[in-house]
Amino acid sequence: MGTIEDANSDSNFCAYIATGVWHHLLITGDKSFAARMWPVVHKAVDFVIDLQFGYGEIAWARSEAGPLPEALLTGCASVYHSIRCALALAALVGEPQPEWELAPGRLGHAIAAHPEAFTEKDRYSMDWYYPILGGALRGPAAAARITKRWNDFVVGGLGIRCVDDRPWVTGAETCELVLALDAVGDTRRALEMFADVQFLRDPDGAYWTGWQFANNKHFPNERSSYTSAAIILAADALSRTTGGNALFRNIP
Repeated sequence: MGTIEDANSDSNFCAYIATGVWHHLLITGDKSFAARMWPVVHKAVDFVIDLQFGYGEIAWARSEAGPLPEALLTGCASVYHSIRCALALAALVGEPQPEWELAPGRLGHAIAAHPEAFTEKDRYSMDWYYPILGGALRGPAAAARITKRWNDFVVGGLGIRCVDDRPWVTGAETCELVLALDAVGDTRRALEMFADVQFLRDPDGAYWTGWQFANNKHFPNERSSYTSAAIILAADALSRTTGGNALFRNIP
């Protein structure tokens, strides 16, 4: 009690508030809320861009001693999307940030052209599809990336593995892949993947986090809020229901 267990500040977590505020604006049209949140977004993105190094990658965190010189591909792909959202918010509130403009360009280049800049975690499906989900990859490069690892992660009728060598599919990762497929116009497979994951739905409407298909049981034994959130985002993207349905399809 009363002690700090982890003093690190995660760059991805800090940047993501920009995506949240932009998403809220798209859905509600509430510009006054975006204006109230702008100072927080501004400080968060300044903090994150200050962690950029090398080819343009972003250090995954800052400790009390300074930046931790390691970059994570999934986190950086998410940061790329968040900075783009932050730039859109800057334009909305009439406070352009020219010093931010180069950051996503450098970061996107690192993601697309310099895999060696990132700590290798290619066992995890998130490293596979996040460069597409975050918008750094589009067109032929995105299609090639999806094809390259499809058979490593996709389990027919169930969704996608969280880790390529484990018999475990997860609802959140599957729905994030749905969003990535939708973003590049692969609607057929996006719809199929979304239908597959519905077996995780509990009768009360909540969703189980995952399924261990070697033992045929839920794993972990929980119905997580982040899984339900991913389901909602995917459903909105596919149905084009709210003003935020293109959050990942049309990057600002």
